[in-house]
Amino acid sequence: MLTPEALCRIALDAGALIMDIYNTDFDVDRKDDASPVTEADDKAEALILSELAKADPDLPVIAEESVAAGNIPKHGHRFALVDPLDGTKEFVGKRGEFTVNIAVIEYGRPVMGVVYAPALSRLFVAESHSQAWQATVAPGGLVPDPHERKRLRIRVTPEAGVTAIASKSHRSPETDAFLEQFNTADIVSAGSSLKFCLIAAGEADLYPRMGRTMEWDTAAGQAVAEASGARVLTEDNLPLLYGKSHRGYDNPHFIVYGDVTPPAFRTVE
Repeated sequence: MLTPEALCRIALDAGALIMDIYNTDFDVDRKDDASPVTEADDKAEALILSELAKADPDLPVIAEESVAAGNIPKHGHRFALVDPLDGTKEFVGKRGEFTVNIAVIEYGRPVMGVVYAPALSRLFVAESHSQAWQATVAPGGLVPDPHERKRLRIRVTPEAGVTAIASKSHRSPETDAFLEQFNTADIVSAGSSLKFCLIAAGEADLYPRMGRTMEWDTAAGQAVAEASGARVLTEDNLPLLYGKSHRGYDNPHFIVYGDVTPPAFRTVE
């Protein structure tokens, strides 16, 4: 059975491979949907798939680049979701906020996950539904010992107001309308699934995503956020679930709440 330590080892090795390519003059191609893809995406995914197969041979894996090539394995209630390089635009732009995402799903819920930002040396790990930690690890480094791990917990919402994660220059009208329901003290930007992790680390409080995402984009980040005490809900205040083959594995709009009460849950005084 796959362990959190094995997931960490795979993510750290994939991060090292990605950084080797990041530090070169790599080429950028385009997928059918016009999104960018690089040698790092393909090589990191190949490494991750190979290592997952060794660690847990019976685990079906749905991975971004494999899906783009038409390879979607059949799966039951337990499977993995992999985005080998989440934030390819950040990677291409040399902005550093890209991640390796690996998550294990059981009965529609992410139960274990790793988000690793190799350019920032930030590792976020959800070992279970209720236990998550972070550590500083260089690409290809050792899996941190327990004394090197810092527990992840959401923070109490500051009295001054929430810190929301959303693009300052490209926010949608839906996002603006949603944020108007809260006392928002600050809006910060972050790339890739780091948005989930900032809430898990107590560095932000609210992340509305009113745009299209795929399951491999969000599963690992959701595992980390929920294990840290956050809630990840759709606009109908339902849990964001996985294995949505009928939708082509895309997600509805969702919101990540730290210590913030969803609008529909508030009581009228």
